[in-house]
Amino acid sequence: MSIHSYVALFFTWVTVSCPFLLCFLWTILVLESEGNFMPRKINAKLILKLLHDGYSYREINTMAGASNRSIKAVIDRSREMSLSYEDALNLSEEDVYHLLFPERYPDPDMYFLEDYEYVHKELDKPGVTLKLLWQEYQRKVPHGKAAASYSKYCADYTAFVDTHEYTSHIEHKPADKAEVDWAGKTMSIADHHTGEMVKVYLFVSCLPYSQYVYVEPTLTMDMKSWISCNVHMLEYFGGIPRRIVCDNLKTGVISHPKEGDIVFNETYAAFAEHYVVAVTPTGVRKPRHKASVESSVGDATTKFIATLRNKTFLSLDELKKEVRTRLEEFNADPFQKRKGSRKSVFEEDEKPHLRPLPAVPFETADWVYNRKVMNDCHIVWQKNHYSVPYQYVGKYVDLKITERCLVVYYKNNRVAEHQRFSDTVQNKYSTHPEDMPKSTQFVEWDDRRIRQWAARIGPSTLAVIDAIFNSVKIKEQGYNPALSVLNISKKYGAERLEKASSIALNHYRSPRYKHITAILANSQDLIKERKERTQQLSLFSRGPEYYGGKNND
Repeated sequence: MSIHSYVALFFTWVTVSCPFLLCFLWTILVLESEGNFMPRKINAKLILKLLHDGYSYREINTMAGASNRSIKAVIDRSREMSLSYEDALNLSEEDVYHLLFPERYPDPDMYFLEDYEYVHKELDKPGVTLKLLWQEYQRKVPHGKAAASYSKYCADYTAFVDTHEYTSHIEHKPADKAEVDWAGKTMSIADHHTGEMVKVYLFVSCLPYSQYVYVEPTLTMDMKSWISCNVHMLEYFGGIPRRIVCDNLKTGVISHPKEGDIVFNETYAAFAEHYVVAVTPTGVRKPRHKASVESSVGDATTKFIATLRNKTFLSLDELKKEVRTRLEEFNADPFQKRKGSRKSVFEEDEKPHLRPLPAVPFETADWVYNRKVMNDCHIVWQKNHYSVPYQYVGKYVDLKITERCLVVYYKNNRVAEHQRFSDTVQNKYSTHPEDMPKSTQFVEWDDRRIRQWAARIGPSTLAVIDAIFNSVKIKEQGYNPALSVLNISKKYGAERLEKASSIALNHYRSPRYKHITAILANSQDLIKERKERTQQLSLFSRGPEYYGGKNND
């Protein structure tokens, strides 16, 4: 039998044996052709905000994780309902989504297709811009077809350039993007303790419109250094561009597939969200996508590395100071083929278009999960105590820790925030009075119950507990230290705890858990007891000589 015969038999079998499958596939094809598929659930409120701020489809695709079709669905439905971002401002994400309910995708065949090969050639001619070609394209659209918007027209042209390995002729716009990268060459500083040379890396960024450059030396190329350099770059520019174009470095981009969503490192995504900036990685192995910074890397190699090659620096701060001086000179140097300098073009034509910086700069954060809120309404981190509202006693919370503060979250809701103690401080309390329960409110343990338990064990144990409560500012801070002492009786017994407490009181002004457990672990209470018993036995076993001897009978 021929291959055609086998194919015919297969389809005959499917038709007879699996009619439901055929019906299901046919339904899918019909619904797809009619545009009746509902896109996956997306953050419609965020899309409305980004549209309101003027971001393009491609940028929103990256920032909101939504496809162009989903974005278009949100736009169409919001227009039908006359729902603006201002109307949705006080609504939750769920409410906005349910109001819009974007169940239909726009039909991709509705647009009249442009010949982008022609567009690319026309852009070589003097004075020809994409805006002009788009206006001419609109006049060519036949009846029954829709014209692509200017943003879609530009995005389609960019996609065409990427596909055909061309170099885009799109002129740079002021404050549109900042290109960032690590320089391939490195510098070095001398360790003043050992004299060894330590490698130093250079972070380089550039605003393509003005060619304004920022350079910073760092000791590592890890995530914290990368984020720190990005933050310092925006502070140096004095504002935020619309986009940051980075390489596909692993510290920022986890994966950049040919199809599907780009996956960012969690910290880099949080950085982008804090500054409301689109982060767009270049195509894999496509350095032309950030040609400005690639050129700046070469200039930096000459200006900051080659010219300083014979100078020895004893610290990173010393190197940073020198690099900053050279950086100011570099940006102030006049252009060779255009008027002005990087600095003059930036300050006059580009800086006014940058968005203002937020009041608080972004900080990298470490997360600690599932920390239990203790009975004293505090959580413990690095041997210090931070208060949490009393309603969360016994519950498990997550901690977001930055260089400046510690933030407590319960089920993704922020419930407390504290200024962080330095790494050299231990056993300190940061307590908000409003986090503590009122005296009339029920608490599982209080000082009265704790003292009653201590009294049942013995007077020395009670004295230890009293000393603990006397050493804290508010009684709730003494709950955990006191309970940890009393719980020792569960392991060693009440009698041994009482004896160990008596010993501890003779050596420490305010004995704690670690003092008493050390006494018990070394059996000091048992040794003392044996000594006392030996002394008692020796008292009853003294001979007549002790009482006057035989001569004094």
